[in-house]
Amino acid sequence: MTPPAAAFTVVATPGDRRPVLFADACRACGLPEPRVVPWTDVLRGRELPFAPGDLVRIDSPGEDAEADALLRGPGDPARVGGGARWYRAFTAALRRIDAAASAAGARVVGDVGDIAVMFDKRLSHARMLAAGVPVPPALAPVHDYASLREAMDAAGERRVFVKPAHGSSASGVVAVQTAPGGRIRAITSAAMTPDGLRNSLRVRTYLTEAEVASLIDALGPDGLHAERWMPKASTGGRTFDLRVVVIGGEPAHAVVRTSRHPMTNLHLGGARGDLDVVRRALGPDGWDEAMDVCARAAACFPSSPMVGVDLLVLHRRRSFAVCEVNAFGDLLPRLTGFPGGPAEGVDTYAAQVRAVLAGSGARA
Repeated sequence: MTPPAAAFTVVATPGDRRPVLFADACRACGLPEPRVVPWTDVLRGRELPFAPGDLVRIDSPGEDAEADALLRGPGDPARVGGGARWYRAFTAALRRIDAAASAAGARVVGDVGDIAVMFDKRLSHARMLAAGVPVPPALAPVHDYASLREAMDAAGERRVFVKPAHGSSASGVVAVQTAPGGRIRAITSAAMTPDGLRNSLRVRTYLTEAEVASLIDALGPDGLHAERWMPKASTGGRTFDLRVVVIGGEPAHAVVRTSRHPMTNLHLGGARGDLDVVRRALGPDGWDEAMDVCARAAACFPSSPMVGVDLLVLHRRRSFAVCEVNAFGDLLPRLTGFPGGPAEGVDTYAAQVRAVLAGSGARA
């Protein structure tokens, strides 16, 4: 019997780069244009038009102001915070998508439970730690500045990263460093304004304890994850890490992210580095070990066909640690897969389409 033709339905924000690039990949693979179900429809409780046999892809809500207001509540989309409310609404929406797909005879590509864990830094860190994946040591649970300092003292840590439990794109992430004599330094993209914390494209430094305490206290109610600030390796005078996209359990794409400050996110002034230079510096054995760590991290989410892994290459390039995993970590336009690998010559979206088709028995 001839297998059925594949038809994707994508839950996303219409017009966002992600569903546009995914649609390009579908057409390149000979598939029909995917149907896009707006996140706003899901969040408003509207009927979801899934059909029998549909392959349902869940993508990021993106930067849509209407979806953000439905997830976090009304307010300036540039504000920092509201992560706990966002997470409750988001995970409820994931369950609704899953139930609607099942009732319609469609299949969600991936696992909504995995996505929910990846969007809680505390849960994902604990899952990887339990599986033996190298991760930065976490501090005891913290909820404000006072508990952070207590946890730092108890662990003997002077340099830590403090992250909102449900944040993304480095929103609200703070790199904190203390020194004898009461000195303190906090580096973050969060701007303290009279109207509260706001995301900024400029990374800034706070140098007084009062400022740092206000910053951490403002972030605390939404939940925090604090971990050791691990020293990154450098290339070309800039520290770097790797975003590695693991597809079907196999590392397929990677980009080097370099920076002169602790955050390597490209929208915060980070720049793409030369992957070939990093591979040569690591050597074949080092590169294989780095990719093995990424594969092991992705294996903690076995029902997810794609996991974006943020890999720290530590000082002197002798060891590695996974600082985060990303359910929607595949937005790397024009980046093609490793030479000789299954994604050679194709981007992250085409590689995923191929992997899904191969695993489902559907045809183009």
